[in-house]
Amino acid sequence: MMTPDRGRLLADTSTAGEDVESATVEPDVLIVGAGLAGIGMAITLLKEGRPNFVVLEKASRIGGTWRENTYPGCACDVASVMYSYSFAPNPYWSRMYAEQPEILDYIDRVAREYSLDSYIEFDTEAVSYVFDEFTDRWRVETRGGKVYAPRVVVAAHGALHNPEIPHFDGDADFQGAMFHSARWDEGVRLEGKRVAVIGTGSSAAQFIPRIAESAAHVEVFQRTAHWVLPKADRPIGPVERWLFARVPFLQFVYRNVAYWTHEVPVLAFMNPRLVKLLRAAALRHLRKQVPDPELRERLTPTYEIGCKRILLSNDYFPALQRDNVTLVAQGVTDLTSTGVRTADGAVHAADVVILGTGFSTNNRCADENIVGRAGVSIQEAWRDGMQAYLGTTVAGFPNMFMIMGPNSGGGAQSILFVIETQIRYIVRCLDMMTARGATRLEVRDDVQRDFNSWLHGRLSRSVWNAGGCTSWFLDHTGRNRQSWPGTGTSYWRRLRTPDPEAFRLSSATVSDRG
Repeated sequence: MMTPDRGRLLADTSTAGEDVESATVEPDVLIVGAGLAGIGMAITLLKEGRPNFVVLEKASRIGGTWRENTYPGCACDVASVMYSYSFAPNPYWSRMYAEQPEILDYIDRVAREYSLDSYIEFDTEAVSYVFDEFTDRWRVETRGGKVYAPRVVVAAHGALHNPEIPHFDGDADFQGAMFHSARWDEGVRLEGKRVAVIGTGSSAAQFIPRIAESAAHVEVFQRTAHWVLPKADRPIGPVERWLFARVPFLQFVYRNVAYWTHEVPVLAFMNPRLVKLLRAAALRHLRKQVPDPELRERLTPTYEIGCKRILLSNDYFPALQRDNVTLVAQGVTDLTSTGVRTADGAVHAADVVILGTGFSTNNRCADENIVGRAGVSIQEAWRDGMQAYLGTTVAGFPNMFMIMGPNSGGGAQSILFVIETQIRYIVRCLDMMTARGATRLEVRDDVQRDFNSWLHGRLSRSVWNAGGCTSWFLDHTGRNRQSWPGTGTSYWRRLRTPDPEAFRLSSATVSDRG
C-alpha cells in the first residue's frame, strides 16, 4: 500500500483538529463524504496510483446513509451480491437482502482493508466551495475553519441524505415524541405506546412490521398507496457462504443473475407496453397477501407501477392486517397536543409520531455555498432545476465532479453499480487532464444543454413522467431530475470513455504556489 501524501501545507502549524483554523492543504483531490461513494472513490484513487487526496467526513465514522439510518428493519432493496463493490465481493452475507448493521460492517471492513483512516478527516464538515480562476483550484472551507485548496473536488455526499420533514400546524403543541425515521430516536420506547406513522414509503414499509411487534397500537397514515412486489429474500446458509469464499466464480454467477434481474424492470419503465407485466405481478402479490377486498382496494394504487418507487416487501401487507395496526387512507393536516388530525377532520390519539416521509431531493445543493466560474453559485445555475452532464459534471463548475449527480439514478439497478461506473469515469477524466497537461476541466455549456434536451425527451415518455403520479423523481418544474432514461448497461456504455470534445481543457495562468 502506498504511503499517503496528504497534500502540501502552505504554512507550518502545530495545531490540529476542527476546532481551530489550521494551514491550507493542497491535495490533488478532495473527496467530500465517506459513504459508499466516497470510500469507493478513495480506494480507486489508491489503486490508480493517485494517493494525494483527502476525504472529509462530517460525522465521526464512515458509512453515509447506512450510518444515519438505524430504524428497525432497515435493509437494502437490492440483492446483497450486487450491493457490494466489484473489487471487494463479500462471501459472508447472511441474507439475500442484507440489513443495515451488516452493510455498515461491510463498509467498515473494506475501509480497514485499504487503510483509509489515514486519509479521512472525521468530524470535518465542508461548508464553502469557491473556485479560484487564477490557480484553477477550489478553496474549500470547513465549519471549524480549516481551508483546503484541491485541484479537484469530488462531491460524494449522496442524493438521499437530507430528511424531508414536513411541518404541520400544531407541531409545537404535540406532547409526545416525534422524529423522522432517518433520525431514529433510540431513547423512545414504543412498548405499550400508541404510534402514528406518517408516510408509507420504503422506510416505513420496513419499520412498520417491526414496531408493530411491540407497540400497543400503530396507525399508518397513507396519503397514496404504493405498488409492492415480493422480495426474494432468504437466509444464505453456511454451505453457500463456504462455497462463495472458496469458489469466487459462484458468487460472480449470483451477482450476474442479480444484475440482469434488476435490469428488467427498467425496460418496462421506458416501455409502457411492458409495464403491464410488472403491474400484474404486483396485483397478484396484493391479492395473495390481502384477502379482505375493502383493505385491498385501499392498498391498490391509482397510478401506473414504477411512477413512484416500487416497494419490495413480504411483511408489509401482513403487518397492516395485525389486530393492533390500522391503515388510515387519509393525509395528516395538523397535530394536536394528543395526536394527529386527518383531512376528514378526525383526531387520532398518539403517544409517538414517526415521520416516514423520505428525503428532500429537489435540489440537493440548495443549502450549500458552491461558487464556480465567474462567481456563479450552484443555486443560480440550477434555478430552473438540477442538471448536469452524465450525472457527473456541471457547466460553470470546473474541476468538480459529482457522484450520483442529477439523472444518474439507476431505476431498479444497484446504486453501487452506478457509483463504480461514475468513479471509473472520473478517474479517466483525471487521466485526460494529466495527459494534456491541463489544470482545468469543464463540460461545455452546449454539450450539457444538448445532453439534457436528449435526456428529458427520453424521460418524457417514461413511466416516471407519464405514470400519473407525483413523486420525488420530479422536481418543482415537473421534470425528472433523478433517473437515467435507460438501463444500467446503457449508462455504463456512455461513461466508458470520456469524450475530450465535451470539455474545455486548459492550464492555469500561473503555476501552483510552492
